[in-house]
Amino acid sequence: MDYGGPLRRLIFAVLVLSLFGFFLLWRIDNPRVERFRAQVTNKVVPNMEWAMAPVTGFINVVRDFQSYQRIADQNTELRRELRQMQVWKEAALQLEQENARLLDLNNVQLDSRLTYITGVVLADSGSPFRQSVLLNIGAHDGIVEGWATMDGIGLVGRISGVAKNTARVILATDASSRIPAIIQPSGQTAIVAGDNSAAPPIDFLENPDLVRPGDRVVSSGDGGVFPAGLLIGQITADPGGRLRVRLSADYERLKFLRVLRHYGAEPVSDTANILSPVPSAILHNEAIK
Repeated sequence: MDYGGPLRRLIFAVLVLSLFGFFLLWRIDNPRVERFRAQVTNKVVPNMEWAMAPVTGFINVVRDFQSYQRIADQNTELRRELRQMQVWKEAALQLEQENARLLDLNNVQLDSRLTYITGVVLADSGSPFRQSVLLNIGAHDGIVEGWATMDGIGLVGRISGVAKNTARVILATDASSRIPAIIQPSGQTAIVAGDNSAAPPIDFLENPDLVRPGDRVVSSGDGGVFPAGLLIGQITADPGGRLRVRLSADYERLKFLRVLRHYGAEPVSDTANILSPVPSAILHNEAIK
């Protein structure tokens, strides 16, 4: 006879009754039953640690995975915020640099008779044979060819070519640039001649022995192109002993340029009265007054 089927049904019934009995035992609210449940727990649970170990380990793995996932999400969010902060940092640095250059422009001491207009440098020519930049101001803004341009510290160049909304600036380093200058404190006159190098040489210096490295070089105003007294740079000497000018303008960071409105010096028309002696009668009348 086959006893497999009845035996399985018997085992199933015993299991169901046992589980039902445990359920009732755990649901009965009685002090004696509570003490019995405590004793059963103290006896069974410590001996079931080996059976609970895989379950505990699986639960710890799940928790670790969830924690790792949260850390990965937080790391992704932090990287996104870091990239955003780097963009903000670059923007803040650019604004800080522009603010510093504008403050430098405001600190330039100019002749009270000179007015100016500030333009933004749009582009560099990029040619090794022509040193120039382009400004975003032109004839529409009243720009005239030949006007001097300065950055926050020193002379940069002159306007050479004006369109409606743009103007070309020939830098003092260009080979075609010639700036009449005075070297202080000796008072020697010279020409700052561009040669496409960062430190243009000094030409037509009358007495080089009176000039020392570190002397101040300013525009003389001769020729009427550049106003007098604009800072150009300081005297320096190259390895060959030739005197050059270390330019005060920061050519590496030309962002804003100040274009000086200079219409030239008023000509002297009454030279005859200046050179002729004053009549004695006029001097006598002035003394009486």
